[in-house]
Amino acid sequence: MEYRRLGRAGPRVSALCLGTMTWGRQNTRAEAHAQLDFAFDRGVNFLDTAEMYPAPPTAETVHRTEEIIGSWLARPGNRDRAIVATKVTGRTVENPSGPPAFSWIRGGPRLDAAHIAAALDASLARLRTDRIDLYQVHWPERRVNNFGALGYRHAPRGDDIALEDTLAALARAVEAGKVRHVGLSNETPWGVMRCLAAAEGGGLPRVVSIQNPYSLLNRSFEVGLAEIAHREDVGLLAYSPLGGGVLSGKYLGGARPPGSRLAAFGGMKRYSGPRADAATAACVETAREAGLDPAQMALAFVTTRPFVTSNIIGATTLAQLEANLASADLTLPPDVEERLEAIHERYVYPCP
Repeated sequence: MEYRRLGRAGPRVSALCLGTMTWGRQNTRAEAHAQLDFAFDRGVNFLDTAEMYPAPPTAETVHRTEEIIGSWLARPGNRDRAIVATKVTGRTVENPSGPPAFSWIRGGPRLDAAHIAAALDASLARLRTDRIDLYQVHWPERRVNNFGALGYRHAPRGDDIALEDTLAALARAVEAGKVRHVGLSNETPWGVMRCLAAAEGGGLPRVVSIQNPYSLLNRSFEVGLAEIAHREDVGLLAYSPLGGGVLSGKYLGGARPPGSRLAAFGGMKRYSGPRADAATAACVETAREAGLDPAQMALAFVTTRPFVTSNIIGATTLAQLEANLASADLTLPPDVEERLEAIHERYVYPCP
C-alpha cells in the first residue's frame, strides 16, 4: 500500500481510504467490523464517515455508521492505527411547505459555531474518541453546483453563514484539541481558494483536503480544482470512484443484481441516462478487452491521478472489498489510458 501526505503537514494516509456509508443499512455491525479488520490488515490506515451516514440518510438510521465505527475503535489498539475522518452536515435545500430538510439533524443543520460544536461533540461521543483526525464540511452552506449539477447558477440566500465564520468555529475545535486537521467536501474552486486566503490572512486553520466526486464518469475536478490541489497541497479525497458501482458494469442492460444499491434503493439519476450508459459500456469494454476487471481498472485510474491524495472505496461484501483493495497494485497500460482518454473526449462529463 502506498501512503501519501495529507496536506502539507498532515499524517501519511493510505492511497485507498475505506468508505463506510453502507454500514447500518446495507451492512451490519459485524460485517462492518470484518471490513475494517480486513482492510487495516492489508495496509489501509484511513477511514471516512459522516455524522449523517448511513446513506441514503433517514431519521431512523442517522448516526448509525459513526456508532458502528466507534465500537470498533474502542477495541484495544484500533484507535492508534486509524486515521479517522468524518463530516459535519450542512444546510440543504429548503422545504417551503414544511420543516427544514434533515430536520432530525439539529433541527435543520447549519454551519455556524453552535451547530459545529454540537455536531463535533456528538461525533466524538459516537466514535468513542477524544479527537477527529480530519473534520470535513460535508457541503457548503451556500448554494453551489454539486450533487449532479455541472453549471453554476448564482442564487444567494442572504442569510448564509460566511465561510470565514465556519472556519473560525473549526479553529476553536482545533485549538481545543478535538480536531487535528480540517477539510472540505463538495466544494468549488472559489470556496477552496476563499478558505485558503482566510487561513493565510486571519490565522484560521488551513484546509488539507477536498472530498469531491471523481471517476471515469465525472472528471469535472480536473477543470478548476486540480491546479489548486497541486499548487496548494489540498489533495483530492475522491468519492464515488465507481460512479455508485456503475463502472463495475453490473448494471449494464438494466440489470439490478440482488443486494446492490440500485436494487435496494431504486434509481440513481446522477449516474444514469443515455450518455452515462454509453460511457460506462465503453469503459467496461476497454477493461475486458485488456483482460482487466472493470471495477479495478476504474479504481486504478482514480488512484493514480497525481492530484489524488486518497481514493475512497466502499463495499458491501468482503469479496468486493478484496477486489477493490487489489486495484492498488494495478498499473494501467498506456494503450488503456489512451482509450480511456478517447472515451472521455467522446462523452465529456456525462455524470457531474
